[in-house]
Amino acid sequence: MALIHLSSPHVSKANSTARVMRLVLVAMLPALLALTFFFGWGSLIHIFLACTFALIFEAFALYLRQRSLRFFLSDGSALVTAVLLALAIPPMAPWWITAVGMFSAIVIAKHLYGGLGQNPFNPAMVAYALLLISFPIEMTQWNAPFVLLGDSWQALPSFSQTLAIIFNSPQALSLDAFTGATPLEVLKHKGSLTTEEIWRSSDVLSQAVFAWYGVSAAWLMGGIFLIYRKIMTWHAPLSMLVTLFILASLFYGGDPSNFADPFVHLGVGATMMGAFFIATDPVSGATSNKGKIVFGIGLGILIYVIRTWGNYPDAVAFAVLLMNLSAPFIDQYTQPRSYGHKQSTSTRGGSR
Repeated sequence: MALIHLSSPHVSKANSTARVMRLVLVAMLPALLALTFFFGWGSLIHIFLACTFALIFEAFALYLRQRSLRFFLSDGSALVTAVLLALAIPPMAPWWITAVGMFSAIVIAKHLYGGLGQNPFNPAMVAYALLLISFPIEMTQWNAPFVLLGDSWQALPSFSQTLAIIFNSPQALSLDAFTGATPLEVLKHKGSLTTEEIWRSSDVLSQAVFAWYGVSAAWLMGGIFLIYRKIMTWHAPLSMLVTLFILASLFYGGDPSNFADPFVHLGVGATMMGAFFIATDPVSGATSNKGKIVFGIGLGILIYVIRTWGNYPDAVAFAVLLMNLSAPFIDQYTQPRSYGHKQSTSTRGGSR
Protein backbone atom coordinates (compact mmCIF):
# COMPACT_ATOMS: atom_id res chain seq x y z
CA MET A 1 0.00 0.00 0.00
CA ALA A 2 1.39 3.37 -0.98
CA LEU A 3 2.04 5.79 1.80
CA ILE A 4 0.56 9.26 1.65
CA HIS A 5 3.32 11.84 1.64
CA LEU A 6 2.25 14.88 3.61
CA SER A 7 3.75 18.31 3.26
CA SER A 8 6.60 19.45 5.38
CA PRO A 9 5.95 20.12 9.12
CA HIS A 10 3.88 23.18 9.78
CA VAL A 11 6.55 24.83 11.85
CA SER A 12 8.23 28.02 10.75
CA LYS A 13 11.65 29.17 11.82
CA ALA A 14 11.51 31.60 14.71
CA ASN A 15 12.60 35.15 14.08
CA SER A 16 15.91 36.01 15.68
CA THR A 17 16.36 39.38 17.35
CA ALA A 18 18.98 40.40 14.79
CA ARG A 19 16.68 39.53 11.85
CA VAL A 20 13.77 41.47 13.34
CA MET A 21 15.96 44.50 13.95
CA ARG A 22 17.30 44.38 10.39
CA LEU A 23 13.77 44.38 8.99
CA VAL A 24 12.83 47.32 11.23
CA LEU A 25 15.86 49.23 9.94
CA VAL A 26 14.82 48.47 6.36
CA ALA A 27 11.29 49.68 7.13
CA MET A 28 12.66 53.03 8.31
CA LEU A 29 14.47 53.70 5.03
CA PRO A 30 11.44 55.41 3.36
CA ALA A 31 11.17 57.86 6.27
CA LEU A 32 14.89 58.62 6.07
CA LEU A 33 14.64 59.26 2.33
CA ALA A 34 11.58 61.50 2.79
CA LEU A 35 13.20 63.53 5.58
CA THR A 36 16.38 63.93 3.53
CA PHE A 37 14.40 64.98 0.46
CA PHE A 38 12.26 67.58 2.22
CA PHE A 39 14.59 68.80 5.01
CA GLY A 40 18.12 68.19 3.80
CA TRP A 41 21.11 66.15 4.96
CA GLY A 42 20.66 66.64 8.70
CA SER A 43 18.79 63.42 9.47
CA LEU A 44 21.37 61.33 7.61
CA ILE A 45 24.22 62.96 9.56
CA HIS A 46 22.43 62.46 12.87
CA ILE A 47 21.84 58.78 12.06
CA PHE A 48 25.59 58.29 11.62
CA LEU A 49 26.27 60.11 14.89
CA ALA A 50 23.51 58.28 16.76
CA CYS A 51 24.64 54.84 15.59
CA THR A 52 28.24 55.63 16.56
CA PHE A 53 27.29 56.86 20.02
CA ALA A 54 24.84 53.97 20.48
CA LEU A 55 27.49 51.32 19.82
CA ILE A 56 30.00 53.09 22.09
CA PHE A 57 27.54 53.41 24.99
CA GLU A 58 26.21 49.89 24.42
CA ALA A 59 29.74 48.45 24.57
CA PHE A 60 30.51 50.53 27.67
CA ALA A 61 27.36 49.31 29.48
CA LEU A 62 27.95 45.69 28.45
CA TYR A 63 31.54 45.88 29.68
CA LEU A 64 30.41 47.19 33.06
CA ARG A 65 27.76 44.47 33.29
CA GLN A 66 30.26 41.81 32.19
CA ARG A 67 28.17 40.71 29.23
CA SER A 68 29.33 39.41 25.86
CA LEU A 69 30.15 42.37 23.62
CA ARG A 70 30.04 40.43 20.37
CA PHE A 71 26.71 38.74 21.07
CA PHE A 72 24.77 41.79 22.24
CA LEU A 73 26.33 44.32 19.87
CA SER A 74 25.30 42.19 16.91
CA ASP A 75 21.60 41.97 17.78
CA GLY A 76 20.87 45.38 16.21
CA SER A 77 18.66 46.69 19.02
CA ALA A 78 20.97 49.62 19.78
CA LEU A 79 21.00 50.62 16.11
CA VAL A 80 17.19 50.60 15.92
CA THR A 81 17.01 52.88 18.97
CA ALA A 82 19.64 55.13 17.43
CA VAL A 83 17.85 55.49 14.10
CA LEU A 84 14.48 56.12 15.75
CA LEU A 85 15.91 58.92 17.88
CA ALA A 86 17.91 60.40 15.00
CA LEU A 87 14.79 60.58 12.82
CA ALA A 88 12.78 62.18 15.63
CA ILE A 89 15.10 65.08 16.47
CA PRO A 90 15.37 68.22 14.30
CA PRO A 91 17.77 67.71 11.35
CA MET A 92 19.85 70.76 12.25
CA ALA A 93 20.14 70.04 15.98
CA PRO A 94 23.69 70.29 17.40
CA TRP A 95 25.70 67.09 17.61
CA TRP A 96 25.72 66.97 21.39
CA ILE A 97 21.92 66.62 21.39
CA THR A 98 22.40 63.24 19.76
CA ALA A 99 25.16 62.30 22.21
CA VAL A 100 23.08 63.15 25.27
CA GLY A 101 20.05 61.42 23.79
CA MET A 102 21.88 58.20 23.05
CA PHE A 103 23.45 58.08 26.52
CA SER A 104 19.99 58.51 28.02
CA ALA A 105 18.45 55.86 25.78
CA ILE A 106 21.15 53.18 25.98
CA VAL A 107 22.65 53.55 29.44
CA ILE A 108 19.73 54.89 31.48
CA ALA A 109 16.54 53.72 29.78
CA LYS A 110 17.87 50.34 28.64
CA HIS A 111 20.80 48.96 30.65
CA LEU A 112 19.89 50.52 33.97
CA TYR A 113 16.82 48.27 33.94
CA GLY A 114 18.67 45.13 32.88
CA GLY A 115 19.15 45.46 29.14
CA LEU A 116 17.07 44.37 26.17
CA GLY A 117 13.77 42.83 27.20
CA GLN A 118 13.80 44.32 30.69
CA ASN A 119 13.21 48.02 30.00
CA PRO A 120 9.71 49.17 31.04
CA PHE A 121 9.88 52.30 28.86
CA ASN A 122 10.72 52.73 25.20
CA PRO A 123 14.37 53.92 25.24
CA ALA A 124 14.07 56.23 22.23
CA MET A 125 11.03 57.98 23.71
CA VAL A 126 12.70 58.35 27.10
CA ALA A 127 15.61 60.07 25.41
CA TYR A 128 13.37 62.25 23.25
CA ALA A 129 11.23 63.38 26.20
CA LEU A 130 14.33 64.13 28.27
CA LEU A 131 15.84 66.18 25.44
CA LEU A 132 12.61 68.06 24.78
CA ILE A 133 12.21 69.04 28.44
CA SER A 134 15.90 69.85 29.01
CA PHE A 135 16.72 71.59 25.72
CA PRO A 136 13.44 72.99 24.34
CA ILE A 137 15.09 75.51 22.00
CA GLU A 138 17.39 73.02 20.26
CA MET A 139 14.62 70.42 20.05
CA THR A 140 12.07 72.72 18.44
CA GLN A 141 14.28 74.36 15.79
CA TRP A 142 13.10 72.37 12.78
CA ASN A 143 14.45 73.77 9.56
CA ALA A 144 11.81 74.65 7.00
CA PRO A 145 11.38 72.27 4.04
CA PHE A 146 12.75 73.38 0.70
CA VAL A 147 9.25 74.31 -0.54
CA LEU A 148 9.39 77.33 1.79
CA LEU A 149 13.02 78.25 1.07
CA GLY A 150 12.97 78.19 -2.69
CA ASP A 151 11.61 76.46 -5.73
CA SER A 152 14.17 73.64 -5.71
CA TRP A 153 15.96 71.25 -3.37
CA GLN A 154 19.14 73.33 -3.73
CA ALA A 155 17.55 75.95 -1.48
CA LEU A 156 18.43 73.77 1.50
CA PRO A 157 21.93 73.91 3.06
CA SER A 158 24.49 71.71 1.31
CA PHE A 159 26.04 68.68 2.99
CA SER A 160 29.11 70.65 4.11
CA GLN A 161 26.96 73.56 5.32
CA THR A 162 24.78 71.15 7.28
CA LEU A 163 27.86 69.61 8.90
CA ALA A 164 29.06 73.09 9.90
CA ILE A 165 25.67 73.90 11.46
CA ILE A 166 25.46 70.62 13.39
CA PHE A 167 29.02 70.90 14.73
CA ASN A 168 28.70 74.64 15.50
CA SER A 169 31.53 75.59 13.19
CA PRO A 170 32.47 79.30 13.06
CA GLN A 171 31.83 79.11 9.31
CA ALA A 172 28.30 77.79 9.83
CA LEU A 173 25.38 79.59 8.29
CA SER A 174 22.88 81.28 10.55
CA LEU A 175 20.30 78.68 11.53
CA ASP A 176 17.62 81.36 11.82
CA ALA A 177 17.64 81.66 8.04
CA PHE A 178 16.43 78.08 7.69
CA THR A 179 14.31 77.32 10.73
CA GLY A 180 10.56 77.56 10.82
CA ALA A 181 7.62 76.48 12.94
CA THR A 182 6.09 73.08 12.38
CA PRO A 183 2.39 72.87 11.40
CA LEU A 184 1.44 71.61 14.87
CA GLU A 185 3.26 74.55 16.46
CA VAL A 186 1.47 77.00 14.19
CA LEU A 187 -1.92 75.55 15.11
CA LYS A 188 -0.98 75.40 18.78
CA HIS A 189 0.04 79.07 18.96
CA LYS A 190 -2.50 80.61 16.60
CA GLY A 191 -3.56 83.13 19.23
CA SER A 192 -6.88 84.83 18.53
CA LEU A 193 -7.01 83.64 14.92
CA THR A 194 -9.46 80.96 13.92
CA THR A 195 -8.29 77.73 12.35
CA GLU A 196 -9.54 78.89 8.94
CA GLU A 197 -7.67 82.19 9.25
CA ILE A 198 -4.38 80.59 10.28
CA TRP A 199 -4.61 78.17 7.35
CA ARG A 200 -5.00 81.07 4.92
CA SER A 201 -2.30 83.27 6.46
CA SER A 202 0.42 80.71 7.25
CA ASP A 203 2.76 79.46 4.53
CA VAL A 204 3.67 76.57 6.84
CA LEU A 205 0.11 75.26 6.69
CA SER A 206 -0.69 76.18 3.11
CA GLN A 207 2.58 74.88 1.59
CA ALA A 208 4.96 73.12 3.98
CA VAL A 209 2.30 70.83 5.43
CA PHE A 210 2.60 68.65 2.34
CA ALA A 211 6.21 67.91 3.24
CA TRP A 212 5.04 66.54 6.59
CA TYR A 213 2.34 64.52 4.84
CA GLY A 214 5.06 63.02 2.66
CA VAL A 215 7.14 62.02 5.68
CA SER A 216 4.09 60.48 7.37
CA ALA A 217 3.29 58.53 4.21
CA ALA A 218 6.84 57.14 4.31
CA TRP A 219 6.38 55.99 7.91
CA LEU A 220 3.08 54.40 6.89
CA MET A 221 4.79 52.49 4.07
CA GLY A 222 7.38 51.16 6.50
CA GLY A 223 4.69 50.13 8.97
CA ILE A 224 2.71 48.25 6.31
CA PHE A 225 5.92 46.45 5.32
CA LEU A 226 6.46 45.29 8.92
CA ILE A 227 2.86 44.08 9.22
CA TYR A 228 3.22 42.23 5.91
CA ARG A 229 6.41 40.54 7.15
CA LYS A 230 4.59 39.68 10.42
CA ILE A 231 7.10 41.54 12.55
CA MET A 232 4.19 43.23 14.29
CA THR A 233 0.40 43.11 14.27
CA TRP A 234 -2.13 45.75 13.24
CA HIS A 235 -3.88 46.00 16.60
CA ALA A 236 -1.96 48.82 18.32
CA PRO A 237 -1.37 51.04 15.24
CA LEU A 238 -4.91 50.81 13.91
CA SER A 239 -6.59 51.35 17.29
CA MET A 240 -4.37 54.36 17.97
CA LEU A 241 -5.00 55.99 14.57
CA VAL A 242 -8.75 55.30 14.62
CA THR A 243 -9.11 56.69 18.16
CA LEU A 244 -7.14 59.82 17.30
CA PHE A 245 -9.15 60.33 14.10
CA ILE A 246 -12.51 59.89 15.85
CA LEU A 247 -11.65 62.32 18.67
CA ALA A 248 -10.30 64.91 16.25
CA SER A 249 -13.38 64.54 14.02
CA LEU A 250 -15.77 65.02 16.92
CA PHE A 251 -14.15 68.23 18.14
CA TYR A 252 -13.45 69.57 14.65
CA GLY A 253 -17.00 68.86 13.57
CA GLY A 254 -18.38 70.67 16.61
CA ASP A 255 -16.09 73.71 16.38
CA PRO A 256 -13.93 73.85 13.23
CA SER A 257 -12.74 77.37 14.07
CA ASN A 258 -10.83 76.28 17.17
CA PHE A 259 -9.79 72.69 16.52
CA ALA A 260 -7.49 71.14 13.93
CA ASP A 261 -8.60 68.98 11.05
CA PRO A 262 -8.42 65.25 11.90
CA PHE A 263 -6.22 64.59 8.86
CA VAL A 264 -3.68 67.06 10.26
CA HIS A 265 -3.45 65.00 13.44
CA LEU A 266 -2.81 61.87 11.39
CA GLY A 267 -0.48 63.31 8.76
CA VAL A 268 1.60 65.85 10.69
CA GLY A 269 4.13 65.29 13.44
CA ALA A 270 5.18 61.90 14.76
CA THR A 271 1.78 60.21 14.59
CA MET A 272 2.65 57.57 12.00
CA MET A 273 6.08 56.99 13.47
CA GLY A 274 4.56 56.51 16.91
CA ALA A 275 1.81 54.22 15.65
CA PHE A 276 3.97 51.77 13.71
CA PHE A 277 7.43 51.99 15.28
CA ILE A 278 6.85 52.98 18.92
CA ALA A 279 3.45 51.65 19.97
CA THR A 280 4.40 48.23 18.59
CA ASP A 281 7.45 47.83 20.84
CA PRO A 282 7.06 44.26 22.18
CA VAL A 283 8.97 45.01 25.37
CA SER A 284 7.38 48.20 26.70
CA GLY A 285 3.92 47.77 25.16
CA ALA A 286 1.03 45.40 25.77
CA THR A 287 1.45 41.77 24.76
CA SER A 288 -1.95 40.24 23.93
CA ASN A 289 -3.95 41.36 20.89
CA LYS A 290 -6.75 42.66 23.09
CA GLY A 291 -4.21 44.47 25.23
CA LYS A 292 -2.62 46.05 22.16
CA ILE A 293 -6.00 47.46 21.15
CA VAL A 294 -6.48 48.96 24.62
CA PHE A 295 -2.91 50.27 24.51
CA GLY A 296 -3.52 51.93 21.13
CA ILE A 297 -6.79 53.48 22.27
CA GLY A 298 -5.05 54.99 25.29
CA LEU A 299 -2.31 56.38 23.06
CA GLY A 300 -4.83 58.01 20.71
CA ILE A 301 -6.68 59.66 23.60
CA LEU A 302 -3.52 60.95 25.28
CA ILE A 303 -2.02 62.27 22.05
CA TYR A 304 -5.13 64.29 21.26
CA VAL A 305 -5.57 65.60 24.81
CA ILE A 306 -1.93 66.72 25.17
CA ARG A 307 -1.80 68.22 21.68
CA THR A 308 -5.04 70.14 22.15
CA TRP A 309 -4.85 71.29 25.76
CA GLY A 310 -1.27 70.54 26.89
CA ASN A 311 1.93 72.54 26.53
CA TYR A 312 3.55 70.46 23.79
CA PRO A 313 2.38 70.55 20.16
CA ASP A 314 3.36 66.94 19.46
CA ALA A 315 2.59 64.57 22.30
CA VAL A 316 3.59 61.14 21.02
CA ALA A 317 6.61 60.65 23.32
CA PHE A 318 4.72 61.62 26.48
CA ALA A 319 1.69 59.55 25.52
CA VAL A 320 3.88 56.50 24.89
CA LEU A 321 5.67 56.82 28.23
CA LEU A 322 2.38 57.16 30.10
CA MET A 323 0.99 54.09 28.37
CA ASN A 324 4.22 52.19 29.06
CA LEU A 325 3.39 52.68 32.73
CA SER A 326 -0.04 51.19 32.09
CA ALA A 327 1.14 48.20 30.04
CA PRO A 328 1.52 45.75 33.00
CA PHE A 329 -1.97 46.69 34.23
CA ILE A 330 -3.40 46.20 30.74
CA ASP A 331 -1.69 42.82 30.41
CA GLN A 332 -3.11 41.70 33.75
CA TYR A 333 -6.70 42.23 32.61
CA THR A 334 -6.39 41.24 28.94
CA GLN A 335 -4.26 38.11 29.07
CA PRO A 336 -5.92 35.30 27.11
CA ARG A 337 -7.36 32.37 29.02
CA SER A 338 -5.70 29.01 28.48
CA TYR A 339 -7.96 26.49 26.80
CA GLY A 340 -9.78 24.34 29.34
CA HIS A 341 -9.13 26.66 32.27
CA LYS A 342 -11.42 29.14 33.95
CA GLN A 343 -10.59 32.81 34.14
CA SER A 344 -8.37 33.67 37.07
CA THR A 345 -10.14 35.40 39.93
CA SER A 346 -7.22 37.82 40.21
CA THR A 347 -8.32 39.43 36.94
CA ARG A 348 -11.86 39.95 38.19
CA GLY A 349 -11.24 42.01 41.24
CA GLY A 350 -8.67 40.04 43.19
CA SER A 351 -8.76 36.89 45.28
CA ARG A 352 -11.04 36.60 48.26
